[in-house]
Amino acid sequence: MSRLGSIITGVLAVGSGALVRQVMRPAPSQTGHYTTPPNTSGIAEGAPIFEVKLPENLASLGQMRKRASNTKCASCHGTNAAGREGKGPPLVHKIYKPSHHSDMAFVMAGKNGVRAHQWRFGTMPPVDGVTDTDMKAITAYVRALQKKNGIF
Repeated sequence: MSRLGSIITGVLAVGSGALVRQVMRPAPSQTGHYTTPPNTSGIAEGAPIFEVKLPENLASLGQMRKRASNTKCASCHGTNAAGREGKGPPLVHKIYKPSHHSDMAFVMAGKNGVRAHQWRFGTMPPVDGVTDTDMKAITAYVRALQKKNGIF
């Protein structure tokens, strides 16, 4: 066999071995992963799940967005999107950071509802009477809260 043939055979053998090893490796545990919901078993029904820090200076537009969020979303997601035990998850959580849930995902969730998939709160129904403009304002407010609380 030529020298080039030996090199190619060696590279293929090493590559095949690495591939088999990677495929046979057990999947890593997801414990502590950022998409793992927190344990809230010690929190009273309806109580906030997180203490949310508010941005120091909300301009008038930010105040309007806050009112929209607290009017449309707070009954389930809590005041300032802190979540409510037994009602709805906190939106100020790493699960909802922009790289995992886009702004458009928030708009679509408000308008269309969301099938339960990460939390134990069940399926979210569409929010009655919410518009794209409402949802964009609410999303901007939630993003400001997330940023202040170190989510991104």
